[in-house]
Amino acid sequence: MAYMLLIVSLAIILLSAEVFTNGIEWLGNKLNLSEGAVGSLLAAVGTALPETMIPVIAILFGAGDMADEVGIGAILGAPFMLSTLALAITGMAGMIWKVNGKRRQTMFIDRPTMNRDLSFFLLVYTVAVLAGIIPDGAKRYVAIFLVVAYGYYVAKTLGCEAGEGCEALKPLHISKKNPDPGIGLITFQIIIALTGIVIGAHLFVQEIELIAARWGVPAFILSVIIAPIATELPEKFNSVIWVRQGKDTLALGNITGAMVFQSSVIPALGLLLTPWHLSKLGIICAALALTAAGTVFILLRLRGEIRPITLAFNSVFYLIFVGAVIVLY
Repeated sequence: MAYMLLIVSLAIILLSAEVFTNGIEWLGNKLNLSEGAVGSLLAAVGTALPETMIPVIAILFGAGDMADEVGIGAILGAPFMLSTLALAITGMAGMIWKVNGKRRQTMFIDRPTMNRDLSFFLLVYTVAVLAGIIPDGAKRYVAIFLVVAYGYYVAKTLGCEAGEGCEALKPLHISKKNPDPGIGLITFQIIIALTGIVIGAHLFVQEIELIAARWGVPAFILSVIIAPIATELPEKFNSVIWVRQGKDTLALGNITGAMVFQSSVIPALGLLLTPWHLSKLGIICAALALTAAGTVFILLRLRGEIRPITLAFNSVFYLIFVGAVIVLY
């Protein structure tokens, strides 16, 4: 039954992701936002809700060291999964799906958007990780810096020129015959989709936890690997859908925007409400996330482009971490 429910939860997430991407494109159109802003803010924060809830619930309602372990693991695990597995899957999708009958040589991106997102991520996540070695009294100031930095990122993203790379939109799923649906209908569809994503991700995590408990997996491993794999599925599915449609800026912005959010606002919560002492495995996880994102960022600056194979290569960093888990545990 657990394995059957696992498949059902995946189906719910996939269907909800399709409905969400359609609604979020319409919302961005109504708000006259650029594709970069739609992907990096609206889609990224919206689909980040499931994985955000795990550390929040663990930290606020859990008790003892186990709750802190799950919370910190989930906080570190989300950016790690996004920068390795999510980007890799998007790269693989770029290698598979053709555009106008031709295979991609490079991803069709808005370069300033990718430069902005990756540079912000590398900065704030490095600061969040280094906060693990500073005195406890100073951690609240780091938390404030992370929140302010994200606020600046939002302002800078919204300040980008609207309407870059806009394409014809498919009809809104809940109002297919309406060529110009109102913002109320669009918002309603997004809420339905987000509800489906949260329900599907919660069911997925619940069944994964049940299966992991039978296998005897430690709590930190569960929180840093298994739970993020489940809760990052919305970003992965949304991005694959957008890559298939040739909307690579939306696809990658959905992931890189979530990376910025998950490495600033959520670690700030961890800094304020947990001891924020990182284990050896936690440091390895963070270092690999920074290396994966840093590799893409450096190649983007050098070449002025992101190739699908570059993104696909990030799966190697995920495999390295799995190897570290096996060795250390």
